[in-house]
Amino acid sequence: MKRFISFTGLVLLLGLFVGTTWFLYQKSQEDPVIYETDAPYVTDIINKTVAIGSITPRREVSIKSQVSGVVDELYVEPGQSVESGDLIARIRLIPNMEHLNQAQSQLASARINLRNAERELQRQQRLFSEKLISESEYNRFMLTYELQVEAVKAAENNVSLIREGSTASADQTSNLVRATVSGMVLDVPVKEGVFVIETNTFNEGTTIATIADMTDLIFEGWVDESEVGKLREGMELVLNIGALEGETFTAELEYISPKGVEDQGTINFEIRAAIRLNDDLFLRAGYSANADIILDQREQVLAINEGNLLFVDGGTFVEVAVGPQRFGRRSVSTGISDGINIEILDGLSEDTTIKRL
Repeated sequence: MKRFISFTGLVLLLGLFVGTTWFLYQKSQEDPVIYETDAPYVTDIINKTVAIGSITPRREVSIKSQVSGVVDELYVEPGQSVESGDLIARIRLIPNMEHLNQAQSQLASARINLRNAERELQRQQRLFSEKLISESEYNRFMLTYELQVEAVKAAENNVSLIREGSTASADQTSNLVRATVSGMVLDVPVKEGVFVIETNTFNEGTTIATIADMTDLIFEGWVDESEVGKLREGMELVLNIGALEGETFTAELEYISPKGVEDQGTINFEIRAAIRLNDDLFLRAGYSANADIILDQREQVLAINEGNLLFVDGGTFVEVAVGPQRFGRRSVSTGISDGINIEILDGLSEDTTIKRL
């Protein structure tokens, strides 16, 4: 009985050892590699670059005051259309007391001189009527009188200009700010009661309003130096505007900057393109936009996924099926690429099977 139990235990131990060995052997065996395959296909390939920029008016003008003072009244608001010469604002002058005092003093002196010239002219008139002086001498006193009349008028106008910014004979007053161009008011950065500074040789002055022609808009963007050499004036751009999702505009490239600007270690070149407007959609100045610029395109050409290419020793290859799960390397000629699909010029046909890499 004991011998039977020992024999049974030995058999079980041996079976356990063999089973464990077989299990470990099966686990150590790797599954055979199954390569996935692709085939060339016919498609359209568009090689393009993207420029990032914004929408701006071609002509944007800042309207400034000719005098310093306080904004007394505003006559426009953003979004309003104006014509050249329309009234924008009225400025209440705060006269310089030193200049005003000098002008008033000059006016008083001019009036005194005028009274003296008038009395002298009246005396000379009596003498001339009695034939005691010649006509030429009388005319000399008449000229002096007329000059003094003009001096008084000039002094009065000077005082009026300092006080009110205008004269009685002037067609326009300097304290009235008018539009210098026709267009739409984009911004009125000042409020009534705000002090403004006049524009002059040493100061650009305070902007009262900004006016632009919104019927003539351009796209201003930047292109990387690696792509700028492929651009040509007259190329078409397709604009995608973030604020108008799903809507696109076309534009014609009209300017490429001859000088690049460094930005975070890269050189970018400015470009400008004239936008073809859509009557149904209003473009606002300052919209951000991306411009797709088509550099080259092919229609219905043989192509493969660019990731299936091999680059070895300056050559371009693909792995072509030569049997079940067996592949051989074949040289191919390529054309343009859009980053995903690449054109195959020679070396493959539509019925060729290639290995997916």
